[in-house]
Amino acid sequence: MTYKDLFQKWGLTKIVLKAGFASAEFKPEDGDREAAWEMYVELLTRIATQPLEAGTGDEKTALTSIYSLFPTTRSILKEKGRRASQFTRVAIIVLNQIVRPFTAKWHHLSINGAFDNKQECDEFRRELEEVRHWLTAYTKLLADMAQVEDLTEL
Repeated sequence: MTYKDLFQKWGLTKIVLKAGFASAEFKPEDGDREAAWEMYVELLTRIATQPLEAGTGDEKTALTSIYSLFPTTRSILKEKGRRASQFTRVAIIVLNQIVRPFTAKWHHLSINGAFDNKQECDEFRRELEEVRHWLTAYTKLLADMAQVEDLTEL
């Protein structure tokens, strides 16, 4: 399986890959499975993959939770990175192409008071739902890579 096949299999069609990388073989090993399991647990238990229903939760807290995927991923990469090169490639792509644009936009807006404005909060929640869609697909990919049961739909 190639990286292109991998991302298509899990519906991560938003991901843009360079041609050479897209055709590279994706073949996870034990270190990749361990790293995938750790990230899977993190994602499965965060707002990143759980709906933020209207009238519940807090936009700033949700943004902080999504942003925390950066240090969480970095920690996993530092611990397992050399033994988890396949996981590393996938995780970095997801962080840079899905998480970073969302957090960069909303961090700036939140500093300028966006979460004091109902319309901005509504827009944040709509965009959070879109990010949640992509991160749920990523979580399913991780479950497959870790060779564990996918619990994203519970």
